[in-house]
Order: sequence, then structure tokens, then C-alpha cells
Amino acid sequence: MVMRVLIIGGYGNFGSYIAKSLADDLAIQLLIGGRSSEKGSRFIVGLTTANPAEPHAIDINGDIGAALARIGPQLVIHTTGPFQAQDHRVARACIAHGCHYLDLADARDFVATIGTLDAEAKGMGVLVVSGASSVPCLTAAVIDHYLPGFERLDSVDYGISAAQQTNRGLATTSAILSYVGKTFETIRDGKPHNVIGWQDTHSEPYPELGRRWFGNCDIPDLALFPARYPLLKTMRFAAGHELAILHAGTWLLSWAVRLSFIRSLSPHAERLLRIAFLFDWMGTSRSGFHMYLSGTGHEGSAKTARFFLIARSGHGPYIPCMPAILLARKLARGKLDRVGAMPCVDLIGLDEYLAALKGLDISVIADPVHE
Repeated sequence: MVMRVLIIGGYGNFGSYIAKSLADDLAIQLLIGGRSSEKGSRFIVGLTTANPAEPHAIDINGDIGAALARIGPQLVIHTTGPFQAQDHRVARACIAHGCHYLDLADARDFVATIGTLDAEAKGMGVLVVSGASSVPCLTAAVIDHYLPGFERLDSVDYGISAAQQTNRGLATTSAILSYVGKTFETIRDGKPHNVIGWQDTHSEPYPELGRRWFGNCDIPDLALFPARYPLLKTMRFAAGHELAILHAGTWLLSWAVRLSFIRSLSPHAERLLRIAFLFDWMGTSRSGFHMYLSGTGHEGSAKTARFFLIARSGHGPYIPCMPAILLARKLARGKLDRVGAMPCVDLIGLDEYLAALKGLDISVIADPVHE
């Protein structure tokens, strides 16, 4: 049995990585969806597929139900952001159609509220997963991997440093800019604490990459993890450009929003992205992820753990795409029998995640687990 898998945004930034990864899977027939079936057709020409791929026109702002009825997918992978400006209409349409649904959403409220569709999804016997990406899938998997070694986990401090010479989509840029200079909530010292997007500027020394700069970013983890890890007192997630000059420029723009000179940077995403591309000659294709965990070990003394991913050759985007790829393969083979609606946690363990990255130019540098 071959599963028909529709990738909405299949010729776009993240969608194309997922499509290329699933193209040779004998259990999957790729359906490349987007507003332009012509672009889908051109993209398919460059794919070597195990089963004939199909281009399909679909607009998430149009009649999704009618489109799904016409296309007939058994799984939909939704990659078209920014999700900060969307509701769950695509997921609802998938439930009504009786097909599984995955998305790569990084929007805090969008992912945190996907559970409101749980009863509907269970009633139709389908799986609905939001945030099948680095956050919260990878980040929860790293914490869960090290958690048994802690008597009490007090804090997690983590971030993503993008490569300058990599595919940077307009939707992702718009998503990040939507909260630059805006206030959002995290936890510090066991209490709710407001921070400002792209501020609290700090740098981290990376193996191989050198020092990279970071600022606050809003992600689903900040809503999900306080309940998931109730002893956790402090969380900080940050992201940054590879180039310090671009990071500083975004930091300055964050003040323009914070001081109400600009309402939001998101409407200016296309222009700012074009400016960023002008600096590609100064950068590299190397990106990174880090997480520092600290607390108390079982013997009663202070305990820390460090975890790094270093991606080269422009392979960084495969990291956020991997959960959707793995879940699609499992669903196509009937190896995932869960139904209902949920954020993407407890579905992929760290060992499985890292094993899927083998063969890519990505290295893991991590402290061992000591229980």
C-alpha cells in the first residue's frame, strides 16, 4: 500500500527538503502542493521518485476541504508559514477529510493549542501533530535524554544560530520578525518573566563555529515546557544570525519596535531578507544548535550537561525537517498507531532523531549521560 502524502509548500524552503528526503520511499507517493501547480511541476522534474509525483494547486486561504477532496491525500504535511498569523483551519480540514496531518509550526500559541482538536481527531481516527520541527520535538528530546541524570533540572538555556549561506524563506523571516521588539513571557527563577524579542543580547562559543550572537525568540517550548517539566525554574531560548553585523542590525530594529516607532517588522520581511542576502559573501554554510542544562545530580551536587549540533554544507535545514520526515515514514508503514491532536513531543526520541541525521554533514558534540 502506497500512502499519498501531500506537502503544502512542497516546492518551498522546508517543503523541498522534506520532498527530496521522501522522494525515494517506496511506501510514499508525493503530492507537491502550492499556489502554483506550474512551480510544482517544475520542481517534480528535478526529483527522482519511487512513485510518480503529482503537482497540485492548493491555497491555504481558499477552500481547503474542496482541495483535499480533489487531491485525495492520506497525509498532509503543512509547511507554509508564517504560522503566527494562521489558525487551525488546515488541520480541521484534514480531520474532516479523514487524513493525518503534520506541520512545521514554530508559533507559540498555534502549537500549544493544537490539543483543542484532540476529540475531533480521535473521532475520525487520525493523527494531528503540530510543531514537527526543531521546537518542540528536538528540544524536548534533548531534555528527556538528559533528564534521568538530574535529581532536579533547574534551567535550560538553548538556541539556534543560522548559517548565512543557506536557504532562508520569506515565511520563516516574517515569523521571526513578528515578535522582534515585542514582549512575550518565559520563566526566570520559578516565576513568569517578560522578555523582549531579539534583546538580552549575548554570545555563545561554539565548537568549530567560534562565537555566535543571540537574542530572545518566542517559541512553543515557552508555553509547553513549564507544565511538562514542573521543577524547571528558568528557560531561555534565543536565535541569531551568523554575522554579528546583521545580528546588531536586527537588535537596533527591535528597539524601533519596542519604542513604538514601528508597529511590527513582519510587513518589511521581504525587503529585509533581500538586504540580508547581500551579505552572503561574508558568511558560511555552517549553522548550529546548543543546549545547556543545569540543576542538581542524584548525589546532591551541582550538575550540568551540554549538547551541540554543528551543521555544514548548508545541511542545517534538514534538522527542523527531520520530525516530519520520520513521522511520514512511520505513518506510511503503519508503524505509528496513535490518534488525536498533540504537539510534537514524545513521538521521536533523541537517538532516533540523531540516527536520521547520519549521512548529512552534521556533527553531534555532547556530554554523556550519567544517571
